[in-house]
Amino acid sequence: MPSQKTMRAVAIKNNSGPADALYIDTIPLPEVQPSQALVKVKAFGLNRMDLLQREGQYPVPPQAPSTLGVEFSGTISELGEGCKDDFKVGDEVFGLAYGGAYAEYIAVSTGMLIHKPKEIGWEEAAGIPETWITATQALHLVGAFQKGNSVLWHAGASSVSIAGIQLAKAAGASAIYVTAGSDEKIDFCVKQLGATAGFNYRTQNWAEELSKATGGKGVDVIVDYIGAGYFQDNLKSAALDGRIVNLAFLGGVKVEGPVDISYFLRKRVRFEGSTLRSRDEGYQRKLRDTVVENALEKLKTGEFKVFVEKVFSWEDVVEAHKLMESNQTKGKIICTI
Repeated sequence: MPSQKTMRAVAIKNNSGPADALYIDTIPLPEVQPSQALVKVKAFGLNRMDLLQREGQYPVPPQAPSTLGVEFSGTISELGEGCKDDFKVGDEVFGLAYGGAYAEYIAVSTGMLIHKPKEIGWEEAAGIPETWITATQALHLVGAFQKGNSVLWHAGASSVSIAGIQLAKAAGASAIYVTAGSDEKIDFCVKQLGATAGFNYRTQNWAEELSKATGGKGVDVIVDYIGAGYFQDNLKSAALDGRIVNLAFLGGVKVEGPVDISYFLRKRVRFEGSTLRSRDEGYQRKLRDTVVENALEKLKTGEFKVFVEKVFSWEDVVEAHKLMESNQTKGKIICTI
């Protein structure tokens, strides 16, 4: 149990702003509530929502602290009353939180912690929770994936899609397609991750290429982060009884020009949006258990890989955020404390 009453944490000058507004401040140590653990953070992962939250454009759930960060790895230094899970002080863990991971300590429900196997390093462990839980949710829970289905992952070299490609392959997908913004990223998805084919949206009409690749049938599950910009092409690219899972709006929220929505009926397409951070703990916990069942052993043996683009000291968090904003990365950006 820490003897101090304060800790260091990343804060934002004037509560919102560009990457340069980030700095390390001293704030009160979080108080551990019943069924929570206080974890001494070793490493935390960056996510796109952190950039939006930093700019004041992300709806933060009411139970979240103002400190950024939803995924971390570390050691348990204190347990609150009534912890029913099999955790004890000193355990090495990683997990998902509503916020507060950009700090020396985080108070989090033990229901959102996972025991860290010794085969997985601190940096990799910090890059698993948000990413692999979101990919599992998109593919299995919302996308209703069945063995033999085909899948399209947009932003193929993003952390969630990197996890998703591996999950889809292991679950018996008949074909896995990706879109990405460079040939290098396409090669990475196909050659290193085992995607069937990829389309560079900067140089190709991905929807036309996908139609050719599937003989006009389209794909069963589409996981999309683009939103308005891909709305029509996603409808065109869905197979009969296809499911489109929308997770973000990187391409805007207002669909421009005329849109043909007849695909919804002609193909019986299901379009569903989903979030993770705004969900209640019971829902998140179920997903945590699914990841433990479906992915943890494979992550341990190295069959599933966590691709880490770069590790920063958390004192260089400004540079870490700028790197994420550049859209040049493949995989996770991690900060260590």
